[in-house]
Amino acid sequence: MCLAIPMRLTQIEGTAGYVTSDGLTQKVSLLLIDDPKVGDYLIVHAGCAINRIDERAALETLEILNRLYRLGP
Repeated sequence: MCLAIPMRLTQIEGTAGYVTSDGLTQKVSLLLIDDPKVGDYLIVHAGCAINRIDERAALETLEILNRLYRLGP
């Protein structure tokens, strides 16, 4: 099973960027995102930003993922 996580873009360096979520910062490829901007929420999978998502949907998704995590295995 694959899982893509919404993360906020905090820095851009050419075709790469740094995204953050819940205290984790990760460098990702931005090649699949048209005109990325710092502050965008991006769906990230396997080191690549694969889609842009609006802030409300991103925060809802992160809350659901946090609830699932708290439930445990």
